[in-house]
Amino acid sequence: MKLHASTPGGAHVVTAYGDDYVAINGVRYTESIVVLPGRVAPWSAPSFAALTAEHFSALLELDAEILILGTGPKQRFPHRGLTAPLAQARVGLEVMSLQAACRTYNILVAEERKVAAALLFA
Repeated sequence: MKLHASTPGGAHVVTAYGDDYVAINGVRYTESIVVLPGRVAPWSAPSFAALTAEHFSALLELDAEILILGTGPKQRFPHRGLTAPLAQARVGLEVMSLQAACRTYNILVAEERKVAAALLFA
């Protein structure tokens, strides 16, 4: 699916996605990434099954108020113990499928919110 959104100038947004990829500003990614309005970075989490508390602790450095976790083709919730560092830092966590995470991220970027999206493909 291709997306078209009205966003603040220069922001990184999801421009397309499919079952095995996400395009950010037209650049295609097939490995886990973290997307913020100002940058795109690889994420060391290879899959949902491999998530650890360290993966979530690393996301605290992003200084986001809201973190969207895209869990692949279906919505899956990580164990509460893994996400505890986010809760302790008062970072809002929203968990959804990869496609829903892409759409929600774009909406929040358009609202100029301090958002990050951690996207997994498997």
